[in-house]
Formats: sequence, C-alpha cells, structure tokens
Amino acid sequence: MTTPHTTTARPDLALTLSEAGDGRPVLILHGGGGPATVAGLAEHLAQSTHTITPTHPGWNGTHRPDRLRSIGALAAAYLEHLEERRMRDVALIGSSLGGWVAAEMASRDSSGIITGLVLINAVGVLVEEEPITDFFALDARGVAAHSYHDPERFYVDPTHVPAEQLSLRQGNMTAMRALAGDPYMHDPELLDRLRKIDVPTLLLWGESDRIVTPAYGAAYAAAFADARLEVIAEAGHLPQIEQPDATLAAIDAYLAR
Repeated sequence: MTTPHTTTARPDLALTLSEAGDGRPVLILHGGGGPATVAGLAEHLAQSTHTITPTHPGWNGTHRPDRLRSIGALAAAYLEHLEERRMRDVALIGSSLGGWVAAEMASRDSSGIITGLVLINAVGVLVEEEPITDFFALDARGVAAHSYHDPERFYVDPTHVPAEQLSLRQGNMTAMRALAGDPYMHDPELLDRLRKIDVPTLLLWGESDRIVTPAYGAAYAAAFADARLEVIAEAGHLPQIEQPDATLAAIDAYLAR
C-alpha cells in the first residue's frame, strides 16, 4: 500500500487516501473499525485494479469538520471526489458502515460513474424485523461475541491495548456516533431509494453476524433491482478477516463478470 496522502474534496474537508495498483478504479470503504479492517482486501485487489482506500474523516486521528455529521454528506464528498478526477467504471466495495456509504453513493450517482457495488455486512437501512444491534452499548466481550464467528480468537482485552491505540479507538467511536448515531446506523429513506440503483450488486454476509443478521442482509438485497446475497460460512461481521479466501474469491468473481 502506498503512503496515504490528503486531498481537499471541499472547503474545510480534506480526504486521506491510500492508492495502489493499476487498472479499473475500486473505492474500498472501511467500517467503524477503521482502515485496518479492509487492508487485506485492498492489498489483494491492488494486484489487478487501482485501489483507492480512504480513511474516513475522524478515524485514526484524521480531522472531521463539525459540519460533517451524516453518512449522506460523506457519500456526497466521495462521489464529488470521483467526479472531479473524472473517474469512470468505478467499483465500490464497502464493509459495514462503509457499505452504507457505498449504497448512499450509488443511490446518488447521476453520472453513471459507478458500475460495480459490493456490500459486506452493510448497515444503513431499517429492517423492522431485524434491528441493528446497539454497538455502542457493547463492552469488548460483547463486541467480539456479536462480530465474530469465533469470538475467542479475536477478542482483545482492552487493558492490554496501548493507551495511544485506545485513544484512536475512542476517536473512531466519536466519529461514528457523529455520522451514524442518530438515527442509529440507518437512513430511514435509503431502503426505498435502492430500487433505483441499476448496478448489479453483490452482498456478502457472514452467517454468524449478530450485529446485522443474514436475514437483515436478505432484506437489504431484496430492495435492489438487481442484487445477489452470498452468505460466507464460519464468519461474522467481518468475513474479509475471518474467511478472507472465500470473501476474496467471491469479490474476484464478481469483478471479473
């Protein structure tokens, strides 16, 4: 991965981007856990595409202006950045919160820039029968239990985390609350807008996700005009980490089509 650089998307909004590889542009959007959660995915895809992996404003110590207070505003900023660079045939891949950003971008794309869409255990829509778990109410054990098929493998005792890293995590949670805390983790209108997206969409879902269940993913997929849900066995909210081979194979096949 290249060294991250910043670019000004709008006055008072600098985007921190990491770019690598050549070929079709692929914008990879991380979730609440930060860019490390999609680093392996970006490294793999940089072998065959031009990957662009932002750090969302407010994550990992980056600046988030006070006026940036919604996922819709963040999606608009990323879309504007792609338009200013005159990019075409862009594939979006978003994990969790990043999947919500990607869906918002696709629903707002009036120029036909986006031609591919992959959502990985995305949040962003309201499914009455399958409520999104309140992530902010979970302790470290609860986060592991809800996020992973094998919680013990991925649980990290916060008392063993260096103070600097804990501070970054707290900053990430503050940014996530500001962008997605009210209404909690969804846009009430997004589900109805998904039908207008004409891009073939792949939704990948860990079968053991307890934050947004596979049933939530099925309802998400059903709202698109052209979408397919693929469930990843023995994986939770981050299948790209728990089952990278299966996840990457599904994405590679989708992009090849």
